[in-house]
Amino acid sequence: MGELTGADVAKHNSKDSCWVIVHGKAYDVTEFLPEHPGGQKIILKYAGKDATEEFEPIHPPDTLDKYLDASKHLGPVNMSTVESEEKVIDPEEAARQERIKNMPPLAACYNLLDFESVARQVMKKTSWAYYSSGADDEITMRENHNAFHKIWFRPRVLVDVEKVDFSTTMLGTKVSAPFYVTATALGKLGHPEGEVIFTRAARRHDVIQMIPTLASCSFDELVDAREGDQVQWLQLYVNKDRAITERIVRHAEARGCKGLFITVDAPQLGRREKDMRSKFADVGSSVQATGGDSVDRSQGAARAISSFIDPALSWKDIPWFRSITTMPIILKGVQRVDDVLRAVEAGVQGVVLSNHGGRQLDFAPSAIEVLAEVMPALRERGWQDRLEVYVDGGVRRATDIIKALCLGAKGVGIGRPFLYAMSAYGVDGVDRAMQLLKDEMEMGMRLIGATSIADLDPSLVDTRGLLAGHSAPVPSDSLGMHTYDPLQVPSFKAKL
Repeated sequence: MGELTGADVAKHNSKDSCWVIVHGKAYDVTEFLPEHPGGQKIILKYAGKDATEEFEPIHPPDTLDKYLDASKHLGPVNMSTVESEEKVIDPEEAARQERIKNMPPLAACYNLLDFESVARQVMKKTSWAYYSSGADDEITMRENHNAFHKIWFRPRVLVDVEKVDFSTTMLGTKVSAPFYVTATALGKLGHPEGEVIFTRAARRHDVIQMIPTLASCSFDELVDAREGDQVQWLQLYVNKDRAITERIVRHAEARGCKGLFITVDAPQLGRREKDMRSKFADVGSSVQATGGDSVDRSQGAARAISSFIDPALSWKDIPWFRSITTMPIILKGVQRVDDVLRAVEAGVQGVVLSNHGGRQLDFAPSAIEVLAEVMPALRERGWQDRLEVYVDGGVRRATDIIKALCLGAKGVGIGRPFLYAMSAYGVDGVDRAMQLLKDEMEMGMRLIGATSIADLDPSLVDTRGLLAGHSAPVPSDSLGMHTYDPLQVPSFKAKL
């Protein structure tokens, strides 16, 4: 078949014959419609048209090669013959573009929460809803951060802290700081380059990037972007088809990944209502979708990309994983002491105490609270060196990292703050976010009286407030709050 024209493709604009254009090539997706995890409607909206803009942020570039039979690849399209749709100027989008022009300079961001504040103003509404949403009432999402505030320091004084070294090792890899970029999905919703930005920033700062199963970039793109002896890990959502899972794991090991992080807290993805609500505006054409759509589009981006995840995954599968890889195996999403003990007995190399950033089960405990219970239980059995314990969720300051390490964590994963830094300022934003954490780390260790990671131990923290349980809060001091001058976030330039 020679080069197609826009008119050739435009004829195939129904459920019975559906062609779409992606990156200048036409594809026949008629048979794929019922299988699309995001439902038929979103594809039918672009039937006979160019779907690249919608496709790009959500799918890695090799998706069509992987999942669509070669016979359905119809070849190149002469894009000069494709009618460009007249876009209606959305007042909300115009206002967002205006805010982008007047963004605060990068230097105005002094901490990780500043990036979140700026990103909220400049990201597309649907992208912000996906990144920022938590499960149900978002209690756990907020508690992840608040829980760190229940731990207080017991600093040592008159310690020679002229030289401070916060380098450490994670799964045998030497890193410059005790944090890593944890896996977060759909990076291109925030920035057109996607997760490859994290690969570059992680290299600059000598920290590890965990590659997500649901990245917008392909796995190989992210591996190809690493430099020198840079280390990456793989986060794995386990597919119902174990042959696919085995292929992914073996390929990751062959390409040099140094850790397999199996997500165990997501037999299905949680109800994230901000994400769900933002999707109602985009249901596709009701005319083209006659005949019904068996997939519920109201579930938002999260559900649309996750229908392959296996809810039958269990402890019985761990020996199989151990048989197909020599990579260290870490269970990501453990939320109670006895499951950590069982992980030791199962022979895995680590656990990540995590509730998925508060995006799964609302009222799941914060990782730092679980850590405070887990480490004494491991030490009591003499098992503290039999696996490495990591935490993620709610880390916004180096003091949070220091608290986790004092309690016995090997390191912490950071996700959303780096997404927000990337969405607002690209690779320079992530670079600055990492540097701010390192600067805070050096200062925090000096002020607590520690010169190395080895000095961080439970004697430096007071966890009584954390372990007191989830008691009702003390009523706030309204006079004090009224007179308090709140810290400011970066301000946007005034419109002239």
